[in-house]
Amino acid sequence: MDETWQRELSEFIAIPSVSADPSHRDDVKRAGEWVCDFIRTKCDGTAELTPFGEKELALGEIPASHEPESAPTVLVYGHFDVQPPAPLDLWETDPFTLTVRDEWAYGRGVTDDKGQVFVMLKAAQRLVEAKALPVNLRFACDGEEEVGGTTIVDYLRTGAVNAQAGIIFDGGMSEIDKPQIELATRGLIAFDVKVTTGARDLHSGMYGGAALNAIHVLMRCFEAVLARENGLLPEPLRAGIVAPTQEELQNWSALPNGQWQLDNMGARPLDASAAADFYVRTFAEPSADVNGILGGKPGLRNTTLSVHASGEFTIRLAPGQDVDTIGRAAEQLVREAAPAGAEIDVRWKGTPPGLVNPDSPVIRLALDAFEKTVGTRPLLSRAGGTLPITPALADAGIPTVLSGFGLPESNVHSPNERYLLRYFETGVDTAAELYTAFAELPAS
Repeated sequence: MDETWQRELSEFIAIPSVSADPSHRDDVKRAGEWVCDFIRTKCDGTAELTPFGEKELALGEIPASHEPESAPTVLVYGHFDVQPPAPLDLWETDPFTLTVRDEWAYGRGVTDDKGQVFVMLKAAQRLVEAKALPVNLRFACDGEEEVGGTTIVDYLRTGAVNAQAGIIFDGGMSEIDKPQIELATRGLIAFDVKVTTGARDLHSGMYGGAALNAIHVLMRCFEAVLARENGLLPEPLRAGIVAPTQEELQNWSALPNGQWQLDNMGARPLDASAAADFYVRTFAEPSADVNGILGGKPGLRNTTLSVHASGEFTIRLAPGQDVDTIGRAAEQLVREAAPAGAEIDVRWKGTPPGLVNPDSPVIRLALDAFEKTVGTRPLLSRAGGTLPITPALADAGIPTVLSGFGLPESNVHSPNERYLLRYFETGVDTAAELYTAFAELPAS
């Protein structure tokens, strides 16, 4: 990283734009202004930190170097907010001071996602200065990704964005020099369940075995939606799944094997097939997890029969599944599992999954672009997590390349977050190649 790049990125990293902390609200705005200022001063574009709902978006336009009116448009998304740096005592250097040592750049947000937004901006600057930008670039960045904000999704749903392709560098690679393009994200439905089985808690010696226990009822309700012995959810919760293509399955076989993935995290397999089916289950199948249970008096030897209990569970939706369909099916399973006399309150809300067609010209051009700059053709993978912008982009008809240059050892969301130095140059080369390759897309 040369001195200019280091100085510029240092300015960006130094802004403590922690969206989870209300005391840093102005810092989040400052980070958005930094993005806008870069577009205006370095890329000959226009940009404003634009209020939208209760938050702001950094919206910028960089016209093609020649005949922008007939050039395709590429949407670039990233986020300028960061995770809280705590615990500070585990950082080897100040989290908001960009520090370079041992071939790594350290700092909060250097991988997630300020460093990768910087890469996209520098690629635009390079092509603008060479008068070689063949597409119109539309930057739309937010400052609330780390807190699950939906401002960017609401903005896309207005229909205000017309683009032929999208690029998001907010991901990474499972291994050095093995790039990946994530074609899908899973959706998420969060459920809150409350159970009431009587007017007051009871003596378990006097009423146990005769009266309903709310905690027992809650356990039955949760069991109704969890994976069966084969590791798969009940059939009503598998409706709508879009199966992976043979090309995707072949690509997944080149990823680190499932047993390694489990062992590396100190995890134990759910069943005998979990390791072999790891990627199919985490990329292309729905899953359900109980996230918390409240009831009784945990930690005390209390011989009470509880008549109130509550808990939360989530279902990750596979690509192709519908929030309302699966939400209603899960609620029905929960209610049917409850015995007569139990009062059940179920509330839920969700975010849909997203999926990009692997045969899209955008993906094919991207594969060639990465291979040209990295030297390796990317693997087509999926993300097991949820990213609300992905289905919103699909709904807007914008096929999107979701990728990036983070690594498992980048310590994302942890102390000593870091980014391998050589991927700044490679990242800029790749982003510039993507911008150039997308000139082949039709303008509308």
